[in-house]
Amino acid sequence: MTDLDEFWPPSAAVAPRRAVSAQTQQGQRNKALSRDEIVHAAVALADAEGAGAVNMRRIAKDLGVGAMSLYWHVADKERLLDLMLDLVEGEDEAVEPSGDWRQDLSRIATQKRRALLRHPWVVDFMSGRPPFGPNALLQIERSLAVVDDLDVDTRTRLQILTTIDAYVTGSVLHELREQRAEDTQSREGLSPADIVAGMQAWKDRLDRAGRFTRVLRIFDEGIDPDAAETRNERFEFGLECILEGIACRLAQVVP
Repeated sequence: MTDLDEFWPPSAAVAPRRAVSAQTQQGQRNKALSRDEIVHAAVALADAEGAGAVNMRRIAKDLGVGAMSLYWHVADKERLLDLMLDLVEGEDEAVEPSGDWRQDLSRIATQKRRALLRHPWVVDFMSGRPPFGPNALLQIERSLAVVDDLDVDTRTRLQILTTIDAYVTGSVLHELREQRAEDTQSREGLSPADIVAGMQAWKDRLDRAGRFTRVLRIFDEGIDPDAAETRNERFEFGLECILEGIACRLAQVVP
């Protein structure tokens, strides 16, 4: 595949890929080191322990090299984060246009959600990192191909994609919040009975207040809005609403 380094935006300024280096640390390693290996190791570390665990010294230790050897390939941690995020963008196979734009956009959205859930640390950096690394640009190019046949202008096509992307990101943020709440309950040693008792005490307080009649219906009908087993169903419902809304809007603008 063609080297994508020349397609980084000016805001990222990632240095071109350099030749592999064979620097070792006390004979721990006998093969050359590459930038790709560094970035993959950083992503694996972030997946396991969170992005806060990622630093040059730790990655060097995991790879069995001296920390300074990493700087031959990656200027600093900021550039490493850019490379990590772009690696995640390029993990999935491209969705080839099938002629059914709703089906294709649904597949793209589902892929994006799965990628973010595989790498939950990514959402922590979305607002502060350059959004358009080379792999991200390729994803945009391929996604635009899915809506090529719609009889709308380029701005509208892009707005369709960004609307779906915003929905996926928000949905994943909500899912991660639910998962963190579950993790907190587990760390605190709460049993299912403890959780039920706590929810019942909360319900009773709401009931006594007399201000939450509609909220109390959720309890009375046995609905758990954060149930893990309904996450896929909830995501698909929201995505279908988005796609249906886009279809209705297109019907208004297409003669």
